[in-house]
Amino acid sequence: MADINRDGVDDGRVVERTTVVNADGGRGSGGLIAVVLLLAILVVGFILYQNGTFGSKTEITVPDEINVNVN
Repeated sequence: MADINRDGVDDGRVVERTTVVNADGGRGSGGLIAVVLLLAILVVGFILYQNGTFGSKTEITVPDEINVNVN
């Protein structure tokens, strides 16, 4: 007789079950993804900087003297 909850009624055949939870897998993958993403952003930024995409250099030329004629 398998009276599991002790209520006087036969609860039937007792089957033992085991649940295995593996909480150890995939550890550190979030940090690895963050490092790879950071490196990718730095490489793309360097390439765009070399191409001048972030802004062109403006050259301003100022003459040495200005001739003004007053009549």
